[in-house]
Amino acid sequence: MTSTDASAGVKATLERGTAAAMAALGAPDGFLGNPKVRIPLPDGLRQAQKAMQLIGRQQQFDDLAVGINRAAEAAIPQARPLLMSAIRTMTVADAKAILSGGEDSVTQFFRSRTETSLTERFLPIVRQTTAKAGLARQYNSLAGQAASFGVLKAEDATLESYVAGKAMSGLFLMIAEQERAIRRDPAGTGSAILRKVFGAG
Repeated sequence: MTSTDASAGVKATLERGTAAAMAALGAPDGFLGNPKVRIPLPDGLRQAQKAMQLIGRQQQFDDLAVGINRAAEAAIPQARPLLMSAIRTMTVADAKAILSGGEDSVTQFFRSRTETSLTERFLPIVRQTTAKAGLARQYNSLAGQAASFGVLKAEDATLESYVAGKAMSGLFLMIAEQERAIRRDPAGTGSAILRKVFGAG
């Protein structure tokens, strides 16, 4: 198998995996209905939630949990052009690193190439979605207080940055899962290049 074959196989794998992951996550309940990627309230807010339950404000936290997952689902389609561009411009060295890398090699590749740009794409969508429901004010008020007391990470202290970060992590996780499935059953993809690259063993 040549380096060109290996590179083509990795690109094909990531294109398939990315498309499948985005289709799943960008659908209704893509995040909320999937325990692997569902976005929880940050630890600091979950601590506050326990106290709020005692005074009958549980619904406020339930609405917030649903809202942040809906925001992630709305943002996911913005990732497609960035991820596909990263795949198209992948070098042979990149492909070899992914082939020989560990479980998180795909995640590391995408993070290094797209994390900053994805954040810039995700933030306006998250902001728009959460603003409609008043979630941003609610979260930022609660989270700002939690952060000031040191029970919430600084990067989680605004709703937009928290949801954008979790949406990216969920996306990369699902792409990596798709990649592992293709590696396990390359013949099932119906792709000659994937059978050649991953089916040799």
